[in-house]
Amino acid sequence: MDAERLQISSQRWMAAALAAFSHGPESYDFAVHHAGIAAEHLLKAFLTSLHPALVVEGKDFDSLLHTTGQGAHASAPITRIKTIGLVEAHSRAYRILRNKIPISQQDLLPLANARNGVAHSGIHEVTDVRTVFTTCLRLLDPLLVELNMSPAAYWGPYQDLHDELIRERIRDTSLHLQQKLAQARTTFEHRFGHLGSQERIAVLAAATRRPARARDCIEKPCPACHSRAWLHGTTMLDEKKKLARFTPGTFWCLACDLQVQGEELQELGDLGKETMLETNLRVFLDFKPEAQEIHEEDWEPDEDFLRGR
Repeated sequence: MDAERLQISSQRWMAAALAAFSHGPESYDFAVHHAGIAAEHLLKAFLTSLHPALVVEGKDFDSLLHTTGQGAHASAPITRIKTIGLVEAHSRAYRILRNKIPISQQDLLPLANARNGVAHSGIHEVTDVRTVFTTCLRLLDPLLVELNMSPAAYWGPYQDLHDELIRERIRDTSLHLQQKLAQARTTFEHRFGHLGSQERIAVLAAATRRPARARDCIEKPCPACHSRAWLHGTTMLDEKKKLARFTPGTFWCLACDLQVQGEELQELGDLGKETMLETNLRVFLDFKPEAQEIHEEDWEPDEDFLRGR
């Protein structure tokens, strides 16, 4: 696997995708298909730039042998290397780059489904094309930075189209978020507006308790109703600093039913940012270096830790 070759391939597929998108609805099937391939190749280019083994199927030993320089021991030729698909490539890159990629796994699925729908059955949802296409653009921008590729060279004559689609997507995301916030405030008022102040405090204390099965979550005030709410995500160990690194995934307020994730979460400022949990380092005393991720069965933070105290 060669990172530079994958970069060139991605650029070619994206140029074809942008050309198809420019031609209008009759070419939208080509646009989403080619954009999906462009995204997959650039994700793989990034992973390959770190190590070629990061793009192969983990259970295919011959592929691992070829990508780790041990191809002489493989029973299949290098031309039969089995690599991961778009969704898994995104998952691996997302875990490495974390908050640098604004597109979550859930945000990516419409792109993956649209690409697969065209490739395997010639079917795609025309009404979703603009959203799907722009998701791809937002996914690729940070990868270009990581690979030291020139955005002007990658987008070429379609740079202005790229910029306008991004601006439209940001406006749409912001509008949808404001609609959610307004609906959440209405829900909160309907549920608790008739209560007196002391009664409301008591009821909210019970209603917004930490979900019983939630492990990787921290307490945050709701931007809609200001009640106690929970930001769910992934907790990892920063082995060098011996700190816990919390990456947000979904925000959920039990008081007003506000749920935010993906691109909308990024619009909420600090709620969408990675957090270093610097206290209660005693949780790392029994930590095993070979297990970098803190799994549910390994650790459940206490309340002070969750609040960052």
